[in-house]
Amino acid sequence: MDLSTVTPSLTSLAPIPAVAPGTWRLARVPLILAVPLLVVSPPLAIGCLLAAAITLWFHRDPRRSPPPSGVVAPADGRVSAVRREGDRVRIAVFMNVTDVHVNRAPDAGTVEAVEHTPGKHLPAFSKESERNERVQIDCGAYEVTLIAGAVARRIHPYVESGDELDRGDRIGHISFGSRADVLLPSSYDLDDVRVREGQRVHAGETVVASA
Repeated sequence: MDLSTVTPSLTSLAPIPAVAPGTWRLARVPLILAVPLLVVSPPLAIGCLLAAAITLWFHRDPRRSPPPSGVVAPADGRVSAVRREGDRVRIAVFMNVTDVHVNRAPDAGTVEAVEHTPGKHLPAFSKESERNERVQIDCGAYEVTLIAGAVARRIHPYVESGDELDRGDRIGHISFGSRADVLLPSSYDLDDVRVREGQRVHAGETVVASA
């Protein structure tokens, strides 16, 4: 029998889904605990395996195909705010627990500063979330702010000052949270915004503004 007709090649097997950095470390504990628990308590072992699976799923990092132009969404989720702040426009995206939590660069640019601000962990969709823990990534022409929420406890930026970014590059993720804002370049006005509040967007792909 020709085994090649019944045995799939390695290249034909489905690839292991990509996950955010550090995810396997989080999933390792319940996976290790599941081994002895299979003998002692199968239901607890199943619970550990389920916890590991949920951790991996929550931190999934699918491929994205950025468009050739425009400012793209920094996060998956729903647009929670479109507002003017002085001479700039801010677009906020709220991520719920089912959304991908890897964040992406809205446009090409050079990281000028990455600043972490400690704060509270209030619901990210409320006005009080302005006092929440955050990481601001200043790219000169635009800024991205990653904001923790009621469940989120860790913001993980991937970039540092001096890094060159292309549109759609990964810039960080928020473990179990919550909101990402983009402060558009000063040349953009509300008329340049291409999304509305409540609209679903995808990080690195959905154009939120174009001049």
